[in-house]
Amino acid sequence: MFNQFRNKFPLTDEKWNEYIGYFNRLEVPAKTTLLEEGEVSKKLYIIEKGCIRVWFNNNGKDLTTQFFFENQSVASIESFMKKLPSPTNIETIEPSVLWWIHKNDLDKILEEIKEIPELRDKLISMLFERTFDYMKYFVSFIKDSPVQRYTNLIKERPQIILRVPQHYIASYLGITTVHLSRLKSKLLSKE
Repeated sequence: MFNQFRNKFPLTDEKWNEYIGYFNRLEVPAKTTLLEEGEVSKKLYIIEKGCIRVWFNNNGKDLTTQFFFENQSVASIESFMKKLPSPTNIETIEPSVLWWIHKNDLDKILEEIKEIPELRDKLISMLFERTFDYMKYFVSFIKDSPVQRYTNLIKERPQIILRVPQHYIASYLGITTVHLSRLKSKLLSKE
């Protein structure tokens, strides 16, 4: 799992092996809750195989905010970094193979690598990328119609369309499954 990332980090083999030794492999079935809303996040996951969604309950309505796939990391970042109750749930959609690291172990690594500019910059870049994704999603809800959001999803993240059940896609788009079905029919009739 980690060999594909090896050449991206300027570390000695000894340090590299020490750091990857902090990760634990976990195989879970679909619909496994990795973190519940209100819990404090103590683990960050890297996905070797599978799909994960981040969602929250809004007055009994399930609202999906993000999807994650192979080679991506996922945690309730706000909860993980600040030790606050998580505003979201994290759940597998497919049977998944994950690698997790405890916050205390990641903190040790971060403390050591913060003095290495290249590694520090990679971490900052990764966090900004996630913030950018959140902002794009938020702005899309304000300015785009459901049709535009769905069309953008097809163009920008086709694996969501291919791998995620329709009711989660509808939740992500902020519409009902019936509305999504109509929207898809309308788009197909235009082709």
